[in-house]
Amino acid sequence: MPYELIVIGVSAGGLVALSTIFPKLSAEFSIPIVVVQHVGDDNSLLVEHLNNLCVIPVIEVEDKFAIQKNTIYIAPAGYHLLIEDKNTLALSFDPKVNYSRPSIDVLFESAADVFKEKLMGVVLSGANTDGVSGAKKIKSQGGFVIVQSIETSEAKIMPAETIKMVNVDIILPLEDIGPFLQSVERKNE
Repeated sequence: MPYELIVIGVSAGGLVALSTIFPKLSAEFSIPIVVVQHVGDDNSLLVEHLNNLCVIPVIEVEDKFAIQKNTIYIAPAGYHLLIEDKNTLALSFDPKVNYSRPSIDVLFESAADVFKEKLMGVVLSGANTDGVSGAKKIKSQGGFVIVQSIETSEAKIMPAETIKMVNVDIILPLEDIGPFLQSVERKNE
């Protein structure tokens, strides 16, 4: 089944995780990727760092951005990132969810409502439970959920809780996630 969107949630350990995954994606990787990384007040350095490592453009989202193939979108600090429809990203300043804004659950749940079985969610390293209810929602809509193995996570709570609470599809070591996504993209063609 072809996937139309990949959503990724990460917290503590995110710089290492994203810096490991994204450079393994080819310039032809066409599935859009939307990322919530728990950050402080600014993630411009994260975007710049990832752009230096990746062949796919990495951009910080602005409200009402159009979703384009062959692009990695990063949620801006201080805003929830939602999937409004199959073509549009939206920002919200609603209250924090799981002590976070942006919240992984907000992204995952809104994406599941729109993309249903054509959505792939990835839960990476993190020190809280943000992402668990979003992963459940992805599964309930027929989507596919990948979780970073606990052993390769810098912060183990987020992947451990997701594995415990959700019937995930696959658990992968960090270094295998990029190649797995690349193989999924090839099957999409």
